[in-house]
Amino acid sequence: MRLLVTGGAGYIGSVVAAQLLEAGHEVTVLDDLSTGHRDAVPPGARFVEGSIADPPLDGVEAVLHFAAKSLVGESVEKPGLYWSHNLGGTLALLDAMRREGVNKIVFSSTAATYGEPERTPITEDAPTRPTNPYGASKLAVDTALTAYAGLHGLGAVSLRYFNVAGAYGPYRERHAIETHLIPNVLKVATGERDEVSVFGTDYPTPDGTCVRDYIHVADLARAHLLALEACAPGEHKVYNLGNGAGFSVKEVIEVCREVTGHPIPVKVGPRRPGDPAILVASSERIQRELGWKPERAALRDMVEDAFAALSGK
Repeated sequence: MRLLVTGGAGYIGSVVAAQLLEAGHEVTVLDDLSTGHRDAVPPGARFVEGSIADPPLDGVEAVLHFAAKSLVGESVEKPGLYWSHNLGGTLALLDAMRREGVNKIVFSSTAATYGEPERTPITEDAPTRPTNPYGASKLAVDTALTAYAGLHGLGAVSLRYFNVAGAYGPYRERHAIETHLIPNVLKVATGERDEVSVFGTDYPTPDGTCVRDYIHVADLARAHLLALEACAPGEHKVYNLGNGAGFSVKEVIEVCREVTGHPIPVKVGPRRPGDPAILVASSERIQRELGWKPERAALRDMVEDAFAALSGK
């Protein structure tokens, strides 16, 4: 198929683009490079630097949509930016797709659409109550996809997930503002940071620190390829992605110590407001309906791959 990958110069988008090429698809990457990297575009993909409001859709048969603003803190400080880019930009993309007769889209959504869950693991029928503009803007896109599917026959799949980790060959996590735990811990091992902060050690979890769901970026990318095949006219399907069991902050730090051989000093601070004790997504639906399952669910695999890519090994 001839495919457009928006945000394909970013972390997840670049891995998906690489796997699409390996599967024999023709790939165009669209990215404004505001947070992406030109050298992350896989060889063999056509690259267009530009906005999702003006997508290159000539000959395209389906879209995989990753372009988004994704910093929770920034979304609270600048909600208009997130609504205009994440929702407004996506609506412009969907209207362009309608004009060009492109009727399939896989959307990179987020488990932040659920907010603070009543139960874990979180299933797709859980209430959606996002607690910040980032999650709210992503949920609004999901709502729009449901409407476009019903009104215009669009075939859409949204994938919701929490923390992505690991690397796929040279394609790794690179953010100017890094908020994710594993890359921040590894930065201590490489000398870019002196210590890692732990916020709260008195949560109702086995070791007192927050438990979070992690999924290997290669497994996540495979799910997008399966979702592409599952796009059906007039249907908007939603799937959660996760490994079914979370890892605590202390577990992540300890595995990073083992992999890197670095002591990784820790600074313990108080809880951050609004941090739930446990966030884990159930992926039973996508396993049942699309046959997806995580193949690299071990935390050590994710850390080893991330560290190897960070170290250039």
